[in-house]
Amino acid sequence: MKQKVVVGMSGGVDSSVAAYLLKEQGYDVIGVTMQIWQDQETEILEEQGGCCGLTAVDDARRVANLLEIPYYVMNFKKEFDEYVIRDFVNEYRQGRTPNPCIRCNRYVKWESLLNRALQLGADFIATGHYARVVKTANGRYSLCMSATQAKDQTYALYNLTQEQLSRTLMPVGDYTKDEIRGMARKIGLMTANKPDSQEICFVPDKDYAGFIKDYTGEDSKTGNFVAQDGSVLGRHQGIMHYTIGQRKGLGSFGHPVFVSAIRPETNEVVLGSNEALFQTTAYAEHVNYMAVPSFQNGMRATAKIRYSHKGAACRVSMNAEGILCCVFDEPQRAITPGQALVLYDQEMVLGGGTIIGSE
Repeated sequence: MKQKVVVGMSGGVDSSVAAYLLKEQGYDVIGVTMQIWQDQETEILEEQGGCCGLTAVDDARRVANLLEIPYYVMNFKKEFDEYVIRDFVNEYRQGRTPNPCIRCNRYVKWESLLNRALQLGADFIATGHYARVVKTANGRYSLCMSATQAKDQTYALYNLTQEQLSRTLMPVGDYTKDEIRGMARKIGLMTANKPDSQEICFVPDKDYAGFIKDYTGEDSKTGNFVAQDGSVLGRHQGIMHYTIGQRKGLGSFGHPVFVSAIRPETNEVVLGSNEALFQTTAYAEHVNYMAVPSFQNGMRATAKIRYSHKGAACRVSMNAEGILCCVFDEPQRAITPGQALVLYDQEMVLGGGTIIGSE
């Protein structure tokens, strides 16, 4: 009897080819598009496209018809609002810079979709992410970087659980992007040349503060720009407009300044030099273990502090409160609360957590 897999189809080329590859491998494939913004204005959705637009459903349905697989559209708007948007808004209010894709992956694209898939009698769920699921020698499941590190998405997937990984297939991770597009063209998929989705899907204009204002009905509270010593330098528009390391949009101070800290308790944004952004220690909470059951004090690893970070060598320890401490061999720029700290052993994900501070 064929094993059944539910493929999350975003309407893009990667998930389209994932469905094709799994069918070729002999699985009983079902395509599903997750609707999370189905009541948003049509023109916004059409313009944004990506994994959340109206065109995603049309494109995914056409691909499913071509592949001759069953296809469903499932409503996950409630879960998306509860687990992703509310957290996004709260994090910015607290002066942090969240990565909503990480929460969406853990709680919507995996937890919610997996529950629905199991109800359909499926054995696995699958996506078009560029990563590879592996079972390690110690019996745990983990992720390895994809065949093309330029597209690798393991950073945004570090928070998946062992149960989720044990029921996950990621066939695209063994190929480069060019190979995936080539396969799509060969089998006649209309998504072959579709551009990749960019930025945060529910904030198409990238105006995060504006989105939060519309969502909450509250204006940003203005406050002071201050120097490291606390002296007032000027006025800011509200802490939701800023992130660590930011240079643009600060005004003119006669010399280059950068956001070096955000203090929600006093509603202050600290400005300093570029040199002040470099620190050697990062702290993280809500730790998720992947390839290992725990982090041994003193263990060596490579850590990424943001999606685009190349990774840096560090030494790891855990304190009694479950806080992860990561001491880098070389100072790192703009360690940002709210972003993920993900640890690797070469290409394998060891685990990670959410950055809460640095020094």
